[in-house]
Amino acid sequence: MQLARRYHATGVNGQLSVMGVPLCFTIELPWLQNTPQRSCIPEGQYQLVKRYSQKFHWHLHLIDVPGRELILIHPANNALLELKGCIAPVTQLTAPGVGSQSRQALTLLMVRADRALLQQEPLLLTIGTAPLEQCL
Repeated sequence: MQLARRYHATGVNGQLSVMGVPLCFTIELPWLQNTPQRSCIPEGQYQLVKRYSQKFHWHLHLIDVPGRELILIHPANNALLELKGCIAPVTQLTAPGVGSQSRQALTLLMVRADRALLQQEPLLLTIGTAPLEQCL
């Protein structure tokens, strides 16, 4: 999976793709030098594992994020109000760090993750900057 980000002062918007095919958009906190619970995470490649919690039900956990713990991909529609460094999938972007229909986007993402796990494919997420021609 690839996450192409576009950075804004009040939040980060992204597009999540699988083998070049867009799957959903994402929202995150703004980049604040990887400050725990206040910043999005650094660009790079991360392993994903499936995780369950009472709060988010089935979601994904990013492994070995430098200087951070328990970075998740879970539902949220407003990064500043609902995220502490995690990534939220959304169906639509409405403003920097804000989107809508997050639970629907997470369902699509989990279907794709389950398919990869059934085929024993590694779940990897590569995070980078969106190309200039890509408007997020």
